[in-house]
Order: sequence, then structure tokens, then C-alpha cells
Amino acid sequence: MRFGLWRGLKGLLDYPTKTVAKIGSGSGGMMRGIAGALFLGLGLISATHAQAAGEAAFYKGKTVKILVGGASGAAYDFVGRAIAAHMGRHIPGEPSMVVENMPGAASLVMMNHLYNRAARDGTAMGMPLNGIVLEPRLRSLSRDGTNVHFDLSRMRFIGTPAQQPQVLWVWHETPYRSFDDLRAMPSNFGSTAPGGDNFILPTLANALLGSQMKVITGYKGVNDIFFAAESGEVHGATVNFSSLLGKPDWMQANKARVLVQFGTERLHNLKDVPTAIELAKDENARQMLRVYATKFKTTYPILVPPDVPAARLKALQAAFDATMKDKAFIADAEKIGIEVTPLSGPEIEKIMADIDRAPSDVIHQLRHLVN
Repeated sequence: MRFGLWRGLKGLLDYPTKTVAKIGSGSGGMMRGIAGALFLGLGLISATHAQAAGEAAFYKGKTVKILVGGASGAAYDFVGRAIAAHMGRHIPGEPSMVVENMPGAASLVMMNHLYNRAARDGTAMGMPLNGIVLEPRLRSLSRDGTNVHFDLSRMRFIGTPAQQPQVLWVWHETPYRSFDDLRAMPSNFGSTAPGGDNFILPTLANALLGSQMKVITGYKGVNDIFFAAESGEVHGATVNFSSLLGKPDWMQANKARVLVQFGTERLHNLKDVPTAIELAKDENARQMLRVYATKFKTTYPILVPPDVPAARLKALQAAFDATMKDKAFIADAEKIGIEVTPLSGPEIEKIMADIDRAPSDVIHQLRHLVN
């Protein structure tokens, strides 16, 4: 930014003498305007330098925490650690960064802590499960709101490193070759618990798309469901697409057949797989599926508590944006099956505004199905 501003000032200083001469009696006003612009520009440069120096002085020698609302060894933990390994280099003052896992109640434990107890000076960030972005309207994690002790509208987003929807897959030896087969024949799908996407999405598909999936809960995690599919205990499941990419042996041998994806649009590497929105037969169902799909645009949301100073917030957002272009970070993300498709903090806040504008009747119907 400083160099672009200096080039603009230099252009003013190099303004052609002949052109100024042609202006005649107005040349004095022109020169005063140029001088004013010069002093204003130099003032902006000085303020930018001072601001950067101030943030560097604040962060130097400090530690920035990323509170992850999931358990260690899971996808959110891996992503949080990859960001922590690289983002500090891009923050003024180059603070160290650490990850602290704070699982519980689908990230409500972490969010309540971040909002009420964490530092509000730019040294604490949170990465909740992406269902948090819908919680103010759907109330799927706390139906009566008694377990929610934060106001998401007062928190600010830093960004998300990826936009990854859940996909519905079946084991390659099953008879299901398209979503129409799931409509025509009963099937068994594995799930961890009723509050998870691997329960909610098959339930939504049954209600809105006409499938006949029986959801079997009780599996401890995604890997247990994978084993259950291999043994024939279940036919498939819904899962974050990155989890399938993390099984290259399956993908190379086409052992997992992806039948539908739950994002707002098709992924570039799943161009032949329809979205649930496309499969819906009426606009009401499409609206509900579209609202729910917005959370997958913020797959790994990072945010800060209220009242972080504006300059510090901007520094963190800029550092995140720079990290997303960092070749070392991108290489580490690829190792854990994450395709870096980031959104900035302001872009996420536009998505939050879209969620707020969703029609109340659509939200009411979706809340009933999800809960």
C-alpha cells in the first residue's frame, strides 16, 4: 500500500510542466491542490508507519492462542495447527502462536470461553465447528438458548482457510449408483450422534429429497464409520470431502462413490456430482438446503471476541490473508487433505448478513427438521 501511494504522489510531482502552463490563471490553485495532496499523502504514510510500528511493538514477544472447539487429532485441530505454524510470521512483531483444544457441546464451551474469559486485545482467536454460524437462527446446539453465552454479532471474523461441503458417499460394493437409488431402496448410514452433520444431512435428505436412509448412531468418529462401511455394517455416510481426500487408497481405487454434495455449488473436482439443492423438487426445499449449505462456505471459521482494537483486528485479518498465500502453509494444508480456498473476515461477515436475511418461515421449518 505504501509503495502504491508513493507512486501516486510521484505522479503528481511529475505532472507535466506544459500542462500546468496551459491552465493559465488557474495554475496557482492547481499547485496548491498538488501540494495539499502531497502533504495528505505523506501524512497517511506516516500514520501507516506509526500504526504498523505500534502493532509490532504490541505483539513482539507475545503468544497468540487459537482456541479450537474440537478434540486434538481431528480435522479442526490439524487445520488450527497448520495456521498456527505459519500465521505468526505475517503478524507485525511476529508473535509465537499456539493451539489450545477446548472441545465440548459442538464448540459452545470454547465460544463461551472466548466471549467471556479470553483476552480482548488480539492475542486470542477461536476456531469453532462451522455449525456456530447458523446457531443464532437455528438454535440446533442449544434449543432454548440457555447454553449460549455469547453474541455472535459482536464478534469479528478473521477468515476461513477452506470452503468444503459435506458429501454423501456409499461403499463401492453397494447397489446405490445415484441418488435416485437411495430414493428407491432403503439404506443404512453411519453417524456419530444426532447433533452432527452425519445425522442431520441424511435426515434433511429424507425429509426434503425423498430418500430412505436409516441413520445408525453411536460411532465414535469418522474412521469408525469408514471401517463399518468396509465390513458391510453400513452402506455409507456423509462426511467432509477432505476426509475422503485423506484416504487416497480409497479415492484411487474408487471405493467411495459420492452421490451428492451439500454445498451451494458443485466443487470443481466433483463436477459430475449434483448438489442437494439441485435435487430438490420445490423452491421451499431448495431454500432450506441453501441456508444450511452456507455454513460450508465457512468450513473452518476463525474469529475474535468483541472489542479487539480496530487496528489490531485489521492486522490479524491481513496476516491471515497473507498466510493463505504462503507457499509453506499451502504445502502443509495439502498434507492434511485441505485445498486452500479461503474467505476473508469481511467476506464471512457478508455471509452472516445473508443468513440474517433468510425468511423466517424457511428458518422455522429448517429448525424443526434439524432439531
